[in-house]
Amino acid sequence: MDRPLFDLLDRLDAAKIHYALERNRPESVLVSVTIVGQRIEIDVFRDGHMEISRFVGHEDVEGGSELIDAIIDAGK
Repeated sequence: MDRPLFDLLDRLDAAKIHYALERNRPESVLVSVTIVGQRIEIDVFRDGHMEISRFVGHEDVEGGSELIDAIIDAGK
């Protein structure tokens, strides 16, 4: 039996890559991975296929508490 979610988690564990699991949609499990310079979202679906989004960027400090206020205000 094919177990793509568990195979993925085993590979991440073996590589000592931290991840978090979320369930935002009934048909998939979201595996969130953060490594230096990247945030990766892997949706693993019931049928075994995966959809991967990768966000690449710098890790410079961009501000203090005023930056979070601006981010929250922009989201309103």
